[in-house]
Amino acid sequence: MKDSDKKRILVIEDEEHIAEGLKLNLLFRGYDVKIAYDGVSGLQEWKRWMPALIILDIMLPDIDGLSVLQNIRLEDERIPILILSAKGSPDDKIKGFSYGVDDYLSKPFNLEEFLMRVERLLVRASWHRGGEDISKTDFSISMQTYNLGGNRINFETSIAYCNCGKVKLTEQEIKLLKLFIANKGKPLSRGRLLEIGWGYARGTTTRTVDNFIVRFRKYFEDDPKKPVYFKSLRSIGYVFNQD
Repeated sequence: MKDSDKKRILVIEDEEHIAEGLKLNLLFRGYDVKIAYDGVSGLQEWKRWMPALIILDIMLPDIDGLSVLQNIRLEDERIPILILSAKGSPDDKIKGFSYGVDDYLSKPFNLEEFLMRVERLLVRASWHRGGEDISKTDFSISMQTYNLGGNRINFETSIAYCNCGKVKLTEQEIKLLKLFIANKGKPLSRGRLLEIGWGYARGTTTRTVDNFIVRFRKYFEDDPKKPVYFKSLRSIGYVFNQD
């Protein structure tokens, strides 16, 4: 089999012995495998290498695995993702599935079970390739259009019809809007928004988020100086509200 015909698997795991062990066993099964040892490089490899499957740890340096998962799901609802984590409580698993993971396996794990789950996820993904994506979440289906007061956002065309007229939204604006809407009523810190929305490492300081909020208020608020939807929370960040 040529390398170009092999299915690509990206392993995002910071424990080197585990990552190398996974890689070796996946290579034996005929897959093409890359390792990323932190969340930032994992997101970079996902965008650059375009794998068919992602194996994801939760406890990662720089950006945690759940932030990586949410970042990917804002752009790609199809790629199968398997969480492989020492955090295996029911609450941990529920959180992972609520964020869009396809499968969840706790450490320590049985190698044969892991390999069977990988194979199954890749087979299921192939069923949907080239046809209707029946794996989309309810969230993604309902997000084709979104009404915000007198404003309407079309996520398929990236067009917003709002107070200032018709606006062509950028890819990053779309991603951030989806993130706010999915977390309606929940306070989101600037750091959290940077991790999920941009893939920035924890501790990064930038005015990027604030600049986007200024734009959103201009687009969607009746009075940008007295925002109703995109509200600031002192010493925390922002919250999106809609009654």
